[in-house]
Amino acid sequence: MIKQVLRTPLCDLTGVRHPVVQTGMGWVAGPSLVSATARAGGLGILASATMTLPQLADAVREVKERTDNPFGVNLRADASDAEERVDLLIRERVRVASFALAPSQRLIGKLKDAGIVVIPSIGARRHAEKVAAWGADAVLVQGGEGGGHTGAVATTLLLPQVVDAVDIPVIAAGGFFDGRGLAAALCYGAAGVAMGTRFLLTSDSRVPREVQQSYLDASVSDTVVTSRVDGMPHRMLRTGLTEAAESRSLLRRLPDALRQAVAFKSMTGMSWRQLVTDGLAMRRSQKLPLSRVLLAANTPMLIKSALVDGRPGAGVLPAGQVVGMIDELPSCEELIDRIVTEAASTLSSLGKT
Repeated sequence: MIKQVLRTPLCDLTGVRHPVVQTGMGWVAGPSLVSATARAGGLGILASATMTLPQLADAVREVKERTDNPFGVNLRADASDAEERVDLLIRERVRVASFALAPSQRLIGKLKDAGIVVIPSIGARRHAEKVAAWGADAVLVQGGEGGGHTGAVATTLLLPQVVDAVDIPVIAAGGFFDGRGLAAALCYGAAGVAMGTRFLLTSDSRVPREVQQSYLDASVSDTVVTSRVDGMPHRMLRTGLTEAAESRSLLRRLPDALRQAVAFKSMTGMSWRQLVTDGLAMRRSQKLPLSRVLLAANTPMLIKSALVDGRPGAGVLPAGQVVGMIDELPSCEELIDRIVTEAASTLSSLGKT
């Protein structure tokens, strides 16, 4: 394990050794991956959206048993039990709270008052300006190259916009997989990089090996951005399911979506009231029609089918375009050591020109 070779405002803010973040991927970013990332000196983020509150409590405690290093938890700001989850993070003294959607100014203040670092993910300059004005400690900027729900603007355009717009640390995501990318992000003015697909494809990831092989076999052109699966732009690997979704009408897809949503309710123990409340909150926050909300509600089970149950053809495989650049499964320690060493070498060579 290498010592700290690159110190950035992200390191100072969160207490990690290296400016590398493992994103909170649903069904993937569990205690084993997060603790492996934390032990390696990066910032591991637990994905809580697919966990019940008791499951999240157990996961947080498991990470703390595995490592004393700082880590974070990704929260849904529009979840009906968001307040209880925030209270859990405060009780357990979790270092970082990250959000896929911007939390309210009140929630940011509550977390900051408890000494927790708040890092919302954003996809536009105006969103970064808003959460910075509300007191967010940093922002994570994901460009269109990233996997999962993503925007249309490339990281190379979005990142400098946001860096110029706010005076808080900016973490770059979307298209990063090696030390050259980290060096480039730092040159743009970022305080570090965040990666999802690259950490999914490590030996510490719990994703079944046969599913990881589907990723390793993919090329850069094997991802597609579609709204036909869950109603929102979503970058994923091309599979039989994505092709079927592209060819079927919304009316024909809704019955399957309803069955998957019911299965997710059963698995998580959510009440119908909570499920409806969360759906309505999603509808308001993302301005989605009801039919699209129902499609979105079925996404967790589709991802579970692929990433947990090992049935990639029957589910969704979120993937960034970097998937075509990855051909091996290092440990988190090997990956982070390699990235920061290469970044430091690259920056050093640039300084000599």
